[in-house]
Amino acid sequence: MSAIRHRILVVDDDVQIRRALRNAIAARGYDVTLAASGEEALDLAASEPPDMVILDMSLPGVDGIEVCRELRSWTRVPILILSVRDRSDDKVAALDIGADDYLTKPFDTAELLARIRSHLRRAGATQTGESVIEAGGLRIDLAHHQVFRGDEEIRLTRTEFALLAGLARNRGRVMTSGMLLAQVWGPEYQGDVQTLRVHIGNMRRKIEPDPQRPTLVLTEHGVGYRFNA
Repeated sequence: MSAIRHRILVVDDDVQIRRALRNAIAARGYDVTLAASGEEALDLAASEPPDMVILDMSLPGVDGIEVCRELRSWTRVPILILSVRDRSDDKVAALDIGADDYLTKPFDTAELLARIRSHLRRAGATQTGESVIEAGGLRIDLAHHQVFRGDEEIRLTRTEFALLAGLARNRGRVMTSGMLLAQVWGPEYQGDVQTLRVHIGNMRRKIEPDPQRPTLVLTEHGVGYRFNA
């Protein structure tokens, strides 16, 4: 059960999916508000501000992309997109306009609930201005640019630390390759995916228990990377 009664807005035009999501999420102690259309979602978000939004991409009238864009114009709450579309460009488009995460239907309920917990933790940490992140067995000191596993310091280059810090600050959230490249190297490097892959590979060799089977920095194929909290 959640110690704080977070309110989650679920937006989907399929009544059975809305009902299933409401039952699964409410059973974990969250308050759930339901919307069947983009227009209804925007009205509810304004009148009863949620702590997180779970948003179907294919909606009648105002679609999920437009709802996400409108929400991002005035709120920073986590937005998780649900969609039957599995193409990389659809995922990148949703993430680039401000969505925090993307799950393809059909999805595993346990994974959805884990991502909800992760995003709400991240949102709370952002509000309190955390300077040390402890996740995945690592302690990441953002102020001093240091990384530890237990008492052992892991030596990262400046670029590797910047990548890890960016991913860890957004743990649980998918970050596109373009986002990471712009954040670490600058907007002119947004297309240099190979450079990103090389540095991610080097970082994994230092922080992952088994770099061949990464469990901390996960690849979202065709999209980017996610720090697994």
